[in-house]
Amino acid sequence: MNDDKTLQVRSYPFGEPAGLELCPLYAELRENEPLSRVQLPYGDEAWLATRYADIRKVMTDNTFSRAATLHRDEPRIGEEVVDRGLLSMDPPDHTRLRRVANAGLTPRQTERLRPLTERIADELLDELSRKESPADLMAEFINPLAVTVICELLGVPFEDRADFQEWSQAVVSTTSLPPAKMNEYMGNLHSYMAKLVAVRRDEPTDSLLNGMIQARDEDPERLTEDELVLVAVRLLAPGVQNTVLTLANFVLVLMQHPKELDRLRTDPGLVPAAVEELIRYTPFHTSTMFPRYATEDVELGGTVVRAGEAVVGSICAANRDRDVFSSPEELDFERGPNPHLGFGLGAHFCPGAHLARMQLQVAIAALARRVEGLRLAVPEEELSWKQGMVVRWLDALPVAWSRISG
Repeated sequence: MNDDKTLQVRSYPFGEPAGLELCPLYAELRENEPLSRVQLPYGDEAWLATRYADIRKVMTDNTFSRAATLHRDEPRIGEEVVDRGLLSMDPPDHTRLRRVANAGLTPRQTERLRPLTERIADELLDELSRKESPADLMAEFINPLAVTVICELLGVPFEDRADFQEWSQAVVSTTSLPPAKMNEYMGNLHSYMAKLVAVRRDEPTDSLLNGMIQARDEDPERLTEDELVLVAVRLLAPGVQNTVLTLANFVLVLMQHPKELDRLRTDPGLVPAAVEELIRYTPFHTSTMFPRYATEDVELGGTVVRAGEAVVGSICAANRDRDVFSSPEELDFERGPNPHLGFGLGAHFCPGAHLARMQLQVAIAALARRVEGLRLAVPEEELSWKQGMVVRWLDALPVAWSRISG
């Protein structure tokens, strides 16, 4: 085993990402130095894992703790340490709160929303068909679809949706928002969610939030009212932004692969597998997953990670590991099996995975079915990406099309 702490310490992240390109250093490290020493802009030094098997172990082995980050100077990109609620807990505390989250985000609840999501998608494309090409697909289709669905889940009044989305930026910002603005937005989210919980308790709807409220009220010792609000904010606010950004990036990839987009038009049954492959293939984060600290000495990737040392991992790099995925640099809608790590694993597996899959499937199916000749309206190098974010965030997605069918 390699226990040499004199290894080169690299500055991390490896520069701002260029669109959806994955830095080639990840592949080099995965082959030659699967566990490397890195220093993030703030916090402790860390080990960076790039192989699938190692990252899977960090995600699922109780030897690696998220809760330990609350008592350490967590490696991070932004100056502020944002309280991440569920994401900063280990079982059994995490399990206690997760049960309430799961009570709302059930597969049944998600499938109940599928017809509504399909209707919203078609209505937005109807509106787009009445406009001249080109247009910003982010503003005309992607944003309103994602925001409307998540707010329908919550029971957020229509007039509050723009504020809710704006405040949600605080959850995925590193340096794009100044600390004061980030704290202001987080405070707004918590205040708004607390009021919404009170309203939905008195005026229940068939919403995700009411499922969570009912689960909490049936067993009030399970968690406090403040914890219910915290779970709702940390679970649902990222869902707004992540769905928007993921869908925008997927559409960009599909426009880069027009033959694959045409296949989805002629074979709509391929859409679910295409979504899974797009999750694997398309880089989402700008750097790593949330750090974890080793609670005891543990072997990882041929290296001894000592108790108290931090480990971060690149899910994007893991999803390109040739030991798990054949021809990992290719987009293959018939790949199988496809055990990507896009939604995480273990205790912190994304509770919104069912919802995200449903929205992505509906949106991509609608675009493939109805929008002919979908293409970028500007050279790709002219696309603008937000800086200082945890995720890869397009400012706009200008597209052109030949025809939008009825």
